[in-house]
Amino acid sequence: MAATARLFIALWPTPAVLGAVLAQREHWTWPRGVRQVAPAKLHLTLHFLGAVAAARIPELIAALDGPAPAFTLRLDTAEVWRQGVAVLAPGAPPPELQALHSRLGAALQQLSLPVEARRYRPHLTLARDARGATPPAAVEPIDWPLSAVRLVQSQDGRYEMLAQWPGRP
Repeated sequence: MAATARLFIALWPTPAVLGAVLAQREHWTWPRGVRQVAPAKLHLTLHFLGAVAAARIPELIAALDGPAPAFTLRLDTAEVWRQGVAVLAPGAPPPELQALHSRLGAALQQLSLPVEARRYRPHLTLARDARGATPPAAVEPIDWPLSAVRLVQSQDGRYEMLAQWPGRP
């Protein structure tokens, strides 16, 4: 086993939400050289941890344990950020999402793990190297009911789910 693992905490779309996201992505105009995110990798990051000692993963899982709140995230904004990242985002993130982000951040801080200092901007990345991409004139809102929070390891371009906490019914 590697000494460290590259980790993040994220929400993964249900099959229905994934289908709606992929359909929405088809309405964009993409420049040459754009790198669209593979369907299996589409997610909304809550916290990026980076390299964490592999030996700390059980401790991390225990600290994050607990049901996620029930809420629906509405993706209704399509834009290209100045770094050339094309995203779908909630125009008005639900307060439950911010509360979940804060709760997880507090758990990470208790373990002396990194928590990003800048303001949280929830989004689902559709593509990178997307400068010049044009989003559709009208975005068909996608309602994404939270199903689970996942702890994920990124290794060699693959994602592996290490733990999952279902949303409350």
